[in-house]
Amino acid sequence: MTDAFALLSEPRRPWLDPDVLKSRVLPLLAGTHPDRVHGGSEPERLAANARHAELNEALNLLKEPRDRLLHLYSLEAGEKPRDIQRIPPGTMDLFVEVGQLCRDLDAFLKRKAEASSPMVRVALMEEGFSWLDRVQDLQARVNVRRDALVSELQQLNAIWEAAPPVNDPARRSALPLERLEQLYRSMSYVARWTGQLQERLVGLAT
Repeated sequence: MTDAFALLSEPRRPWLDPDVLKSRVLPLLAGTHPDRVHGGSEPERLAANARHAELNEALNLLKEPRDRLLHLYSLEAGEKPRDIQRIPPGTMDLFVEVGQLCRDLDAFLKRKAEASSPMVRVALMEEGFSWLDRVQDLQARVNVRRDALVSELQQLNAIWEAAPPVNDPARRSALPLERLEQLYRSMSYVARWTGQLQERLVGLAT
């Protein structure tokens, strides 16, 4: 497995500021851009393309919290999480609420799409404002959950910084990998919920 942290000369850690990461990596990307070797031989151009794509892929992997946590866990544990469908602690309430709201809102959007009477459409438009408030309120609560996860990831950085070196046999036991796996699953659900709610907001706006 390619270590995206090592590839970008970044120490392994749960939290990375995406803007800071991007500012550090952009000079690397610029230095390997295929345009810099457009007059070179075909092997040189192919090598530059491959290197540029590799660095860009590593950047995209590490800047997204969910993807970064999965990658970090896989590097440290030597395997991917086994039970990613299991609902992590502290997310059951939002899991139920988001699921129920999406089901109910989908039924409303179906009625809205099928309505032909102008009076019915006006009534549904007014009802849509109520749905908009509910979706935005739930998204705000999801954002609070996301911010709490980010805060915990930032705190975990200190543990990674104090851990034995990457190839030290004592490293794995010094890292809270079970908690890292739970945070990965929580971040996955938060990203999924945000996408689901944004999709419904678009439906309400059309």
